[in-house]
This record gives sequence, structure tokens and C-alpha cells, in this order.
Amino acid sequence: MTRDAPPGAQPPPAGPLPVMPGPVPRRAESPYEPRTRREWVTLAVGVVVLIALCLLAGRWQWNRYESREAQISQIEENYSAAAVPVSDLLAAPGEGLDPDDQWRPVTLEGSYQPQDTVLLRNRPVNGSPGFHVLVPFVTQPTSSAPQGLVVVVDRGFVPLGVDAVTPGALPAPPPGEVEATVTLRPDEPASGRDAPGGQVQAISTDQVLAAGPDGGAWADGRTVGAYGQLRTEDPAPEQRLEALPKPDTDPGSHLSYAFQWCVFALGALIGFWLLVRRDRRDARGEDAALTAGDLIAAHDPEAARGRRVPRDRRPTAEEEEDALVDAQIGAVPADEPGRVRQASETSSA
Repeated sequence: MTRDAPPGAQPPPAGPLPVMPGPVPRRAESPYEPRTRREWVTLAVGVVVLIALCLLAGRWQWNRYESREAQISQIEENYSAAAVPVSDLLAAPGEGLDPDDQWRPVTLEGSYQPQDTVLLRNRPVNGSPGFHVLVPFVTQPTSSAPQGLVVVVDRGFVPLGVDAVTPGALPAPPPGEVEATVTLRPDEPASGRDAPGGQVQAISTDQVLAAGPDGGAWADGRTVGAYGQLRTEDPAPEQRLEALPKPDTDPGSHLSYAFQWCVFALGALIGFWLLVRRDRRDARGEDAALTAGDLIAAHDPEAARGRRVPRDRRPTAEEEEDALVDAQIGAVPADEPGRVRQASETSSA
């Protein structure tokens, strides 16, 4: 449907209306600037170094995980084993504990030496500050140990006293002949830190005996390279110390950390690949597509300021038609207004 032309207007020529040239943008200019070879080499070297560091950290965490799993396996197997006489694992004085025998329970038959009790300091239990009570135990004589073995026994834990500095009351061990079941642990390295009299910073047999009132000379040639953590005593004491907790079997977070470092390494590789892909896409100019906002801004800057068109939306057919008509109107000479009006009305119809 067309409208009648106003009086005096020239009739439009037959045939399709020619497209008039106008300032319609064909494509936005791309701001792409290619990276130099030196920049690419620097990026590649940085990514390789980052991946190598992530993999090394992941491997280190994996090794710690495997080591911890081996420790847990040994603890679970040995701690629940049946108790055997101490002579089965430590037959003679001076012997050290085999690493495979850590956490194994053994029975000690003999007597405590309460006069040589020593306190282990700075070793909280379940988050509570206090002291461990260390008492030497002398086993009965055997053919391999004629004077008996001297084994330091960690009898339990005592919290701090009312002054929050010294220990509370120290229950005495059972007197006379005692059968004690203990968990064997290897001697700790001797501590170089000072401690008050009658106290130590580590469970090292020589240091513990030397901290006693009479020193450790009385036990020369009778000690072993291990100590025991008390489980039970027969006969039972009149008052018990706070029992020591079972060994920790928490595997920790080493396995998850190992996987996280591997994910970081993979992320660095994917990030570099995406960067290369984006650079190639920018080189082809795929981001410089013509948008509806470009058409409107090219023909009517004032309207473009008040009308925001999303940059990611393609122009509709009506917007493209309006932009082409506006371009034709702006390009038609002043002596042909009727023809432009006719073209506009025909296009609107």
C-alpha cells in the first residue's frame, strides 16, 4: 500500500529504488595488536615454570600422603596386637627398638622406682597444659639382663595445679611387684632446652634418669633405647593419672593438596591455550562485528546518546531498514525531495 504523492512532486521512476550511498559503517575497526615473538616466548616459559612448580609441590604432598598412610597402617596393626614379654623385643641392655616394633604392647614384670620420678613439660594432652609423669621401671633379672632392664614408663598426665605453673597432686605408682602393660616407643632425641630441676623437655632415657634426684649412675649398663606408655597396671594404683590418648591416625590433607596442585598445573595449561585461541580469533577480526548501536550512532549521534543498544545484540530488520532509509535521505540532493519521500513512504508501507 502506497500513499499519494503531494501535488507538484515528480513521479518515481519505474523499477526498484536504487540504494543511495551513505555513511553506513560496514564493520567496526578491531583494536587488535598482535603479540611479538618475544612476548609469546616469555609467556610460554612462565607457564612451563609454573606447571613444573605445581607438579613438584603435588609430588611432595603425595609423598607425604604415602608416608602418613604407612605410619597409620603400622599403628593400627601394632597397637592392637597381643602383648608379649619385653624380652621378646628388647632382650638385653643397650638394645634399641626396631622401627617395625613401634606401638607394640609388651608386659613389664618388676617394680617402679618412684623416688626417681621426673616430669615431662610442654606436652599438652587434648589441648590441656600439664605434665607427663615419667617413672623408671626395673624388670626382674633374666639370663640376658642379670640386673634387670631399666625402662622409663610414661604413667600418664597430670594437669597444672592451682598456681597454673606447677603440677597438681602426683598419684604414686603401685608399690612392690607390678605387672605393667605398656606401648613401646623409641627414645626421643635429647633436648637442648633447659628445664627446671626434676623436669625434662623430651623423653630420652639418659636425660630422664639424669634429671632424677640421684642422677642416672645407678642405671648404667641397664637401660634400653625405648620407653613405654602405660596401658594397665596390676595391681591397680589407689589413684590413677589421666590416661594418655590413643595414637593419632588422622591422614591429614596431603592427598587433597596433591590433587589441588595438579589442578593448578592443568589450569595454567588451559589458560595458556585459551590465550592462544583468543589471540588467533582477534587476528581474524571476529570481535569487530557490526552492531545496531554502530548503525544508530553513525546516522544520529544525538539519538545514540539517549538510546543505549546492547553491544551483543544484532540489529533487527526494522532498525536496519530505518538506518538505510536515513542514509538515503541524507545522501539525496536537495532537488529530489519527492523521490526520497516516496521511497520512505513505500518502505514504511
